[in-house]
Amino acid sequence: MKTFFSIVFILFSFCALQSQSLIGAWEAEKSAKTDSITKGFKIVFIFSKNHHVASAYNTKTGAFMATFGGSWSTDGNSISQTIEFDSQNPDRIGKTKSYEIELTANSLHLKGDNIKLKRIDSGGPGALAGAWLMSGRKRNGEFQSRDTNRPRKTMKILSGTRFQWIAYNTETKQFMGTGGGTYTTVNGKYTENIKFFSKDDSRVGASLQFDFELKEGDWHHSGFSSKGDPLYEIWSLRQ
Repeated sequence: MKTFFSIVFILFSFCALQSQSLIGAWEAEKSAKTDSITKGFKIVFIFSKNHHVASAYNTKTGAFMATFGGSWSTDGNSISQTIEFDSQNPDRIGKTKSYEIELTANSLHLKGDNIKLKRIDSGGPGALAGAWLMSGRKRNGEFQSRDTNRPRKTMKILSGTRFQWIAYNTETKQFMGTGGGTYTTVNGKYTENIKFFSKDDSRVGASLQFDFELKEGDWHHSGFSSKGDPLYEIWSLRQ
């Protein structure tokens, strides 16, 4: 009888985990002490259907600290992450790490790193949730396509309220840059509110608005860059 109830409990726990979804955005606030100074920082995870990104940045200033990400999958109560980019430890790129998790509707405990996160959103309300690769640009009135299978990639991962772009090379393991924050999609306008930017902390706090349209599954993105330059980008959803 005891064995029967143990089996029932295990099956119930497995079904409960499977009924929850990692897709969306999660965050945790931490503090670290360096040179007798305690600094607060925020960790944000964004999970799309098959890809994810994790980042840390200073809570007060928005100064970028680190990011990594790639593909992910779950098996029971464990998660496996295959690293595609890592700003601090490029030796991890191409390797897969698995560890146990505890998942509820509003909390995620990554036991391997002892990180407890709370849910920010479940993939809504923004219209662009997913992992996207830049697949083209429009310059001088002409479209220029980009091979998304090449090692040099620019990826943007969005939940329902959070976004992050990352530029990297899977072959050389080089990390080029990243930025992220919150976003909205209202009446054909895509607005980014920058919370961190690896190349220039002065961009933190800026709000940028663009026109957006979904055409045959691709995201057409146009407006002006943070430097004021006109842009027209095309992003393709990653499978």
